[in-house]
Amino acid sequence: MASPLILAIDQGTGSSKCLLVDERGEVVARGGAPLGQSTPQPGWVEQDPEEIWASVRAAVAACVTAELAARVVAVGFSTQRESCVIWDRKTGKALTPLLSWQDQRTEDLCAGIRARGQGAIIREKSGLPLDPMFTAVKAKWLLDRIDPDRQRARAGDIVIGTIDSFLLSRFGGEALVEAGNASRMQLVNVGIAEYDEVLLDIFDIPRAALPRIVPSIGPFPACRDFAPIPDGVPVRAIMADSHSALFAHGAYKPGPIKATQGTGSSVMGLFDSTSVRGGNALHPGLCLTLAWWIDKPMLGFEGNIRSAGSTILWMADLLGIDPGELARLAATCEDAGNVYVVPGFNGLGAPWWDGNAVGTISGVTLGAGRSVIARATIDSLAHQIADVVDVVRQSGLVVDRLHVDGGPTRNDQLMQFEADMTGVTVARTDTAELSAMGVAHLAGIAEGIFTFAGLSRMDRGGRSFTPALDEKARTAKRLGWRRAVARSLGSVAPAEP
Repeated sequence: MASPLILAIDQGTGSSKCLLVDERGEVVARGGAPLGQSTPQPGWVEQDPEEIWASVRAAVAACVTAELAARVVAVGFSTQRESCVIWDRKTGKALTPLLSWQDQRTEDLCAGIRARGQGAIIREKSGLPLDPMFTAVKAKWLLDRIDPDRQRARAGDIVIGTIDSFLLSRFGGEALVEAGNASRMQLVNVGIAEYDEVLLDIFDIPRAALPRIVPSIGPFPACRDFAPIPDGVPVRAIMADSHSALFAHGAYKPGPIKATQGTGSSVMGLFDSTSVRGGNALHPGLCLTLAWWIDKPMLGFEGNIRSAGSTILWMADLLGIDPGELARLAATCEDAGNVYVVPGFNGLGAPWWDGNAVGTISGVTLGAGRSVIARATIDSLAHQIADVVDVVRQSGLVVDRLHVDGGPTRNDQLMQFEADMTGVTVARTDTAELSAMGVAHLAGIAEGIFTFAGLSRMDRGGRSFTPALDEKARTAKRLGWRRAVARSLGSVAPAEP
């Protein structure tokens, strides 16, 4: 008999991608479909939910032939997080656009909540700082416009959800949300993986409008009308994309730390109180999140960086070149000197969490040409990751190696600079689609194809980059960056995380 296959779908911000993975963990086929977004006003970022669903279907069709479809025994979804959409519970029709995790229109709502002194209780219960990135304020903003009196929401006629929940709704059945994605909504008590009545009250979100929280291995509805996948093929796993990448790195226990680099970036590791040394508390610049729920909920710490690959795209467009040319131009510059690009396009995320921060290019002189600006742009990704690694260390956690994945990590110059700025070895995997691979691994475990022991023995390959700068040079570079961040934040002193 032909060997079974797992279909892993990674629904991301800029595209939907698919992998077919066999019982040895090898990729049999790939497919993808691009996805657009709109910015109707400065700071607003939206996507069309139906276009997202169409991109998923197109990616599957590009990946799976009729012959291969007959061998698919399980499906897994890895999805973008925090984005919010509302749909009709009966018809499944989207009633709003999807407000992207990048969207900043709710900054004023956040400011009002802070003014009422509720930021601390939100952080305590949800593990997340009050910020427009997270789902709750997006849900409130949307509800205020389509259901201001909350009648439909209280009656359960509409569903407020993240993209994993919306995609599942295409298969019918009860409205569900995977626990890791749910923990990013800022409506969940992260310690017990349940909606919190205090948080629901603060954001004015009726519980009847929310999907039920389930573990990362379900139960989920089976596929339906998902050609070429036959009806009835089970959905065995769902994970948030960054969480799935951590899983793919083999980080099944606290210790390993990874930095996924895509449109934004996520520095993440599993967390428990016994892994903190010296009585330190988790730094307020870090989030506490639910990584996944298999036999029990597993907590993770995370630093969210808003602009990573998007910074490269922006600068390439500004210079009238493509991202590959930008990387080649940067490679001709040995050192950006005192030029720094701080990509506060929609504020700064971890560890600053300043929605009012602005983007800056500082230290420019008449001698700073295109190659210097290109190099400073590439360097900005490494500096932001180093900012998060710094506060991870301040939390008493050991960082002796940084696992990386995502498109920008193919750039050797960037990887070397990340090693130099973090002061630790950077280990790059050979597998490009880590978010899809992680959920393929979990779906395979749920289906009985993989075991944790077997996955741990897999050779993930890759290349390592070791720090080459001495401590004095590294310190000087980092101080220059912090001064640049201080300008972005509107401070006059060197910024400290």
